[in-house]
Amino acid sequence: MKNKPIIIVAGEPNSIFLEIFFKSIKIKKYKRPLILICSYQILKFHMKKLNFNKKIKLIDLHNFDFKTLDNNFINLINVKYNCNFKFEKISKKTNNYIKKSFDIAFKIIKSGISNKLINGPISKKNFLNQKYLGITEYIADQFSIKKNAMLIYNQNLSVCPITTHLPLKSVHKKINKKIILEKVSLIDNFYQSKLGFKPKIGILGLNPHCESIDKYNEDEKILKPTITYLSKLGFNTSGPFPADTIFLKKNRNNFNVIVGMYHDQVLSPLKTLYEYDAINITLGLSFIRVSPDHGPNEKMLGKNLSNPLSLIKAIKFLDKN
Repeated sequence: MKNKPIIIVAGEPNSIFLEIFFKSIKIKKYKRPLILICSYQILKFHMKKLNFNKKIKLIDLHNFDFKTLDNNFINLINVKYNCNFKFEKISKKTNNYIKKSFDIAFKIIKSGISNKLINGPISKKNFLNQKYLGITEYIADQFSIKKNAMLIYNQNLSVCPITTHLPLKSVHKKINKKIILEKVSLIDNFYQSKLGFKPKIGILGLNPHCESIDKYNEDEKILKPTITYLSKLGFNTSGPFPADTIFLKKNRNNFNVIVGMYHDQVLSPLKTLYEYDAINITLGLSFIRVSPDHGPNEKMLGKNLSNPLSLIKAIKFLDKN
């Protein structure tokens, strides 16, 4: 199929995702058809609460011509939800529903109907049950992908954490030459294959100022020789740089991507700089998976005040790639 559709898993029902989805399709027009995987009951509930009207076209996976799709409707694959839905605190109650939604999406991807996936925010604490660090790892595992990376992408500057949703006390145990090479290789390949250029990559140190009062300093023992090795392999890398100054304008402008050792080391400054103007891309998959770069935000449920920019950016990225 030439103009393959974008598959959208709505994710956690008690989140602001359907609100930002409604705003995204109201504000912007997209070339590729959008297919929403969600409960009809939940969709109608959100539409009523948020006073949003659009015709719904139900899709039967076993008997449907995907070439006939357009965005004049909400193209919906209905996932049954086994009780009357209402807004409530996020819990494990929705886990089976979310899993069914992902399973349908994965089936569509594996069939070749689409190679583009967006998922709405998921409560990692409730859905993943400590089996996976995040949705990045969950999706990669469903496709038997061992090497993957989380890229928080903005066209001016992107970031990638070497470790994702790992407690800080465990981060230093996971920092090694192999994993840094893996992440940098995935970043370099993505930029060259999807964006058409070789990225300049700055790599941060683990410790404050890249120094340590301990005898063993990871920045000296692991990071410096690894970055030298990466440069010899032909990657455009430099570092290690102190995390407290790399995001100053005159410093960050030297790079396309900044690689950090842990999640908040790079995501906090990026979100401060660009707020909702960033998307989460999983690298290493045979298809493109993107998600808005924020969580369920259940405190904003039903208020119709949430910013749709990150989802708009996610759809637009897949619409042209």
